[in-house]
Amino acid sequence: MTSQKEFKAAAQKALEHAVAWREDGPKLPAFPSATTAQIRASFDVDLPEQGLNGEIIIDNLARAAEPGLVNNTHQNFYAWVQGASHPIGVAADILTSAWGQNAAIHQTAPAAAIAEEVSSKWILELLNLPPESSFAFATGATMASFICLSAARSEVLHRHGYDLEHEGLTGAPNIQVFLSKEAHATIISDLRYLGFGHKNLVFIAVDHQGRMLPDELEQKLTCSNGPKIVIVQAGHINSGAFDPFNEIIPLCKVYNAWIHVDGAFGLWARAVPSLAHLCEGLEHADSWTVDGHKWLQVPYDSGYAIVKHPDAHRRAMDISASYLVSDPDDGRNPAQFGLELSRRARGFSLWAVLQALGRQGVVEMISRHHDCAKLLERHLAGIPRIRILNQVVLNQLAIAFGDENEALEKRNQMTVAVIQKIREENKNFVLGAKWKNQSILRISIISQLTDKDDIEVLAASLLRAWDTVSLV
Repeated sequence: MTSQKEFKAAAQKALEHAVAWREDGPKLPAFPSATTAQIRASFDVDLPEQGLNGEIIIDNLARAAEPGLVNNTHQNFYAWVQGASHPIGVAADILTSAWGQNAAIHQTAPAAAIAEEVSSKWILELLNLPPESSFAFATGATMASFICLSAARSEVLHRHGYDLEHEGLTGAPNIQVFLSKEAHATIISDLRYLGFGHKNLVFIAVDHQGRMLPDELEQKLTCSNGPKIVIVQAGHINSGAFDPFNEIIPLCKVYNAWIHVDGAFGLWARAVPSLAHLCEGLEHADSWTVDGHKWLQVPYDSGYAIVKHPDAHRRAMDISASYLVSDPDDGRNPAQFGLELSRRARGFSLWAVLQALGRQGVVEMISRHHDCAKLLERHLAGIPRIRILNQVVLNQLAIAFGDENEALEKRNQMTVAVIQKIREENKNFVLGAKWKNQSILRISIISQLTDKDDIEVLAASLLRAWDTVSLV
């Protein structure tokens, strides 16, 4: 049995390692320094017959893990849209773990329920979404979209006189789901989890930036007489582009379709006056997903499902049982809106991060990242055979190398080679992707600390790599 004294010593040791990691981050290599085999060898030790001392365990854990950690909590990380875990959120997360609350219902953790209630109100205010909307905390946008699409499935069937919760899916009217040909992979997965097969999906063509084409959507909607769900994007994963909501959403209303917005990172643009126009009109949708562990820098895992219709949300998600007691004086019951009956209290860290940033802090950070993306665009503009494939509207750059008239295989090889050269310097964490049938260097600027000086370092590294590759 671990004593309070042992807990205190282990906790202090863990805090020492945590602080050191965050302090040393800019000096550490961007990519893990250990190989897979080395990491496995460090962890795959014999299970002890007797429990070890807590301080020794924490030291061993840090020693095994740190060579295999990706440096995504620091400003040199550009490979994916991942936040950097705000230090105040990390501190709140330590308390969350120590408190050990199960945020299932109000009575299992009243403070957790109220923290979620209040912080969700703040999120709706920041995003300027309908204040009457219901809110669910999830692991990330994947599960948040699952929750929203569950509500959508229930509601569109309800509108057609079918009680899904009583009758089940067998015999239900066929639902058609309209989505972009470049919808995020997690959306496709969510639909599969919800029982939608490929025959239920209607893919809509996109323009050169990955934005859904309203004319084609209208054409496809006119051919459908049954229940409909339309999924749009706020922030394309490669280009950062936004679907034309002011054209699409009124169209969907005409056809009585539920409109869901996948806004994992792009929805945060609504918090910034100079960028809010990108999201104009999406407040008229029926549901939205957004991540806290992306632009808001809340520690993992933290995603939010927002639904304009609380009754539909509760009908699709409610977990009820006689032992899950409630009282009229209780606050919000999380189990009525989410998937999990056992989960950590995610509202504490969100509440703390929002307090630390404040409204202006959120605006400043997102604006700064947008400015950083535009700065990198300017550094690369006019450089022969470097092509930025997207309009830089937010924080994403999709970069390809070589002239368009060169063979695709050669261009792809050059892009891969540039990424490898940057990786060899091991100062910036970058990776590639595929878009428009070609290899790209995808830059996502989202770490809380990233500033223009960091972009200067990244641009210099990128141009050095290109100078070397272009001469081969």
